[in-house]
Amino acid sequence: MAQLLDPLPSRGPEDIVCCYINATSKIQIARISNIQNWYFERVVFPGQRLIFEAVPEALLEIHCGMMASSILSDTIPCSQLCLQEAENSFFPDPESQQRIEEMNEGAVEPAPMGTHAEAIS
Repeated sequence: MAQLLDPLPSRGPEDIVCCYINATSKIQIARISNIQNWYFERVVFPGQRLIFEAVPEALLEIHCGMMASSILSDTIPCSQLCLQEAENSFFPDPESQQRIEEMNEGAVEPAPMGTHAEAIS
């Protein structure tokens, strides 16, 4: 799904494209809440790759839990999940948008640059 519902508050050249992979057998919630005027939250299923755009200072919180509870299990700096720097933070180019959607669907392998264990498969 395209990131059209919650675009970054400041679309600048420092924006980065990030990848997180849920390497567990549990459903997780990925959330960024430390950036003013922006809130990002997605459900990440086991084995799913989440490709998203963020600012380098953003922190990706990973929450897991059962039924009505949620436990913060990890906080990862988005700079560690960086795939590449975005040329244009909103991806207006249809080819760029298509590539991001294919990465989210698993049809195209990204070239990760991060080092976090859950960020790279």
